[in-house]
Amino acid sequence: MSKTLKTILQRGLKSSSNATAKGKRGEGFAALVFLAPSFAGISLFFLAPFVDTVRRSFFDALGIKFIGLDGYVSVLKNNAFRLAAANTAKFVAVCIPALLAASLGIALLVRGIRPWGKVFKTSYLLPMAVPVASIVLLWQALFHKHGLANTVLARFGVLPVDFMGTSAAFWVLIFTYLWKNTGYDMVLWLAGLDGISQNLYEAAKVDGANAWQIFVNITMPGLASTTGLVAILSLLNGFKVFREAYLVAGSYPHDSIYLLQHLFNNWYQNLDISRLCAAAAMLCAVLLAIILLVLRFFTEEV
Repeated sequence: MSKTLKTILQRGLKSSSNATAKGKRGEGFAALVFLAPSFAGISLFFLAPFVDTVRRSFFDALGIKFIGLDGYVSVLKNNAFRLAAANTAKFVAVCIPALLAASLGIALLVRGIRPWGKVFKTSYLLPMAVPVASIVLLWQALFHKHGLANTVLARFGVLPVDFMGTSAAFWVLIFTYLWKNTGYDMVLWLAGLDGISQNLYEAAKVDGANAWQIFVNITMPGLASTTGLVAILSLLNGFKVFREAYLVAGSYPHDSIYLLQHLFNNWYQNLDISRLCAAAAMLCAVLLAIILLVLRFFTEEV
């Protein structure tokens, strides 16, 4: 190859790399332009208020006098906070694993009975379209002292149960959460299942693997990242169940379903801003720690 040809090729490669770099910079700038409005909105309506909440947790209710960690100590010593935190932790510990298992099982079932699975997928998504007010009316019709549930129990000679006035209210809340969120999580699982290559399943069947071995060795490892995503979204959605509990039982429901959201709402109404900000900051720190642990664990598993 002549020296002139080498020079031409080197110049061509250099110009090509420069064009690629300019193209990447242009794409990056375009992405920033499109993301700027969303980032500005998030900063204005979420980040800035959160920073101010953390700041106010170290001041009195008026936000003037610095009180240090007194607000945090007061929150930790508060019996209502301890009850609400314990109930919230119990709710999350019970409903999240149950939701993950139920939604994954339904996703596998829907995927296995194609093409009829589309009909079932649509039916499981219907609870998401039902307004909260309608859910509350259904809840009251089912679990009232003279509701449908007690009517069925009376048929079998069982005494009526005060579902919302006893510890049974906790399980009613669990049932409501599972009923409303199972379809949403099922769709996420189906998206993860579609990302697993069918060649792996075919090769496993050729090697004589049974359904359980295929599930353990192919499906679950392939769903590692999806599991982390579904777990995080389910955790965050778990804090939205307060709407149903509040509309049915009010600000002071039975002790078994008195959640952190009830406590925060009551403190806000009483203008107990210092403790409210301190409790909100602690809750945010705990949720962030849990999310980071989930992301790290399931990222390593991929």
